[in-house]
Amino acid sequence: MADKREYRMEELAKEAGITVRTLRFYRERKLIPPPRREGRIAWYDEDHLARLRTIAALLERGHTLNGIAELAEAFDHGRDVGELLGLGAPTEETPVRLSPEELADVFAGQATPENLAAALDLGYLATDGTDLVHISRRLLDTSAALVREGIPLADVLSAARRVREHADALAELFTTLVLTADRTPEDLQRLRPLAKSVVEAELSMALDRLLSRRPES
Repeated sequence: MADKREYRMEELAKEAGITVRTLRFYRERKLIPPPRREGRIAWYDEDHLARLRTIAALLERGHTLNGIAELAEAFDHGRDVGELLGLGAPTEETPVRLSPEELADVFAGQATPENLAAALDLGYLATDGTDLVHISRRLLDTSAALVREGIPLADVLSAARRVREHADALAELFTTLVLTADRTPEDLQRLRPLAKSVVEAELSMALDRLLSRRPES
């Protein structure tokens, strides 16, 4: 595997289309990670260039430097994708790789530091170099659809935390039911579609009961 290309400060600024003074400002504001130092020489790499391009894209979308700094801090302190997938890669969910600006577009500017931190804490997001990885395409699409319907992303993430608690309880209930003395984890994996069907049907009927009790407008 080839080594990453490295740049001196002047070279990096030129590649990013900014001035050296702006680059120094971004570094002082901790919008980019510290460079690698070799004596008195500071070396930057492709990750720094990608971050600078992300900053430019976010500025074009109307984000302030203060907001970008907060996002950068949350991004740099996020869970690494190796740590997330090391917990057990999902067997049916498809992870999605996004740049920070793509994530900002998906959620119409609601990818605030608070929401990003909540998603990282839930395990929905992890970091991988300069990218973010969402653990589930289905959850990402559903969350984005709810935001498009006018539901704040903060409320979606708060509800997700409560759903997680109920889902864990349901998974524990089904596991206890299936894993009797003569069954194995392979049987649990084989029978998991039955658990999903029960949960989907019960949720559907619960929504029916709730809607039937609500007065018509």
